[in-house]
Amino acid sequence: MKISREILTALNANVGVDLVAINQYFLHARMLKHLGYESLGSKVYHRSITVMKMSDDLIQRIFLLEGLPNLQKLGKLFIGQSVEEILQCDLKLEEEIRSTLQETILLCEKEQDFVSRKILVGHLDKSEEYIDDLTTEINLLKDLGLQNYLQKII
Repeated sequence: MKISREILTALNANVGVDLVAINQYFLHARMLKHLGYESLGSKVYHRSITVMKMSDDLIQRIFLLEGLPNLQKLGKLFIGQSVEEILQCDLKLEEEIRSTLQETILLCEKEQDFVSRKILVGHLDKSEEYIDDLTTEINLLKDLGLQNYLQKII
């Protein structure tokens, strides 16, 4: 089943941002666990695994559309040095993921590729949920203050 090059390029753009997220979230999860913040580290680790599965969905879709997944085009990782920076960096990247998904969904609607659109909408729901989670954590950190927040997440 062949489809437009534009769709394949957009799907590969989503794979690229997902690959960045997998690596960034995995590193942040390990950093948080190393610092003793097991609960938060576990959440970030599970997000890394979720994004890996999302990327796999897209890779399979690209193959089905007779395209070739591009796993070499990686963007920049945003690595935080503190808990607050980690949360901010992950939010920045997750917002980039959401934006890329939204653009690709619009393209899929235009090109009438409703199967890819359905996959991407599911990914968008997960992305928006994680943005909400990160925003909640950042607001909690601001409301409680750094020391109280860090005690809460130990």
